[in-house]
Amino acid sequence: MVIYYVEDDEDIARSTRIYLEQNGYDVSVFASIQEAKKALAARCPSLVLVDWNMPDGQGSVLCRWIRENRGELPVIFLTVRSDAKDIVDGFSCGADDYVVKPFELEVLLSRIRALLRRTGDTSMRYLSCDDIVLDREGIHVSCMGEEVFLSPAEYRLLLLLLENKGRTLTRGKILEALWDVEGKFVNDNTLTVTLKRLREKLHQPACIKTVRSIGYRMEETICRKENRLES
Repeated sequence: MVIYYVEDDEDIARSTRIYLEQNGYDVSVFASIQEAKKALAARCPSLVLVDWNMPDGQGSVLCRWIRENRGELPVIFLTVRSDAKDIVDGFSCGADDYVVKPFELEVLLSRIRALLRRTGDTSMRYLSCDDIVLDREGIHVSCMGEEVFLSPAEYRLLLLLLENKGRTLTRGKILEALWDVEGKFVNDNTLTVTLKRLREKLHQPACIKTVRSIGYRMEETICRKENRLES
């Protein structure tokens, strides 16, 4: 499972990341709320750890953004013992749990495991590529942060491409997956028209590739730098 850790203290972040990775998690560290938002817009992790006092604002700002854009993504915030108000604010903005600093790494790990047992891994709810995000449960699509309204055929085509991101799908395979199961006869031109309209609504995304004479492939084209502190 993937954990995003929003923490500007390099020493705490490094030791925590190493410990969690030794226990089977893939951890990315972000030193600001803005960096975390960019990463969350591109990919949905299994859980987010948020330090409540960041250089560019309080963790409540990020927590509210997560609730608005990533639904039920589990959030644990980290705060110092004297900040009782932070604890109240944390829960009021949608955080699921908190851990008081300084904390034992074993305690943090147990809280993470307990929360993930309750929520499950919600990361598979969201599929993304470059600036396109699809919410499978909400049947919702956004591009560059703006909601995009698709027809059922356009939505199914985008979902299929995202589910097979990095793989080339032949036109025949796409037609079979999207339409044949409904017992409808659709000529090859329907796929061309549907893809053209999908690209137009998504502002001609570079991540939808045409593989000449074969089919289509969706792949990341934006290089996103995750702030992973060195061991």
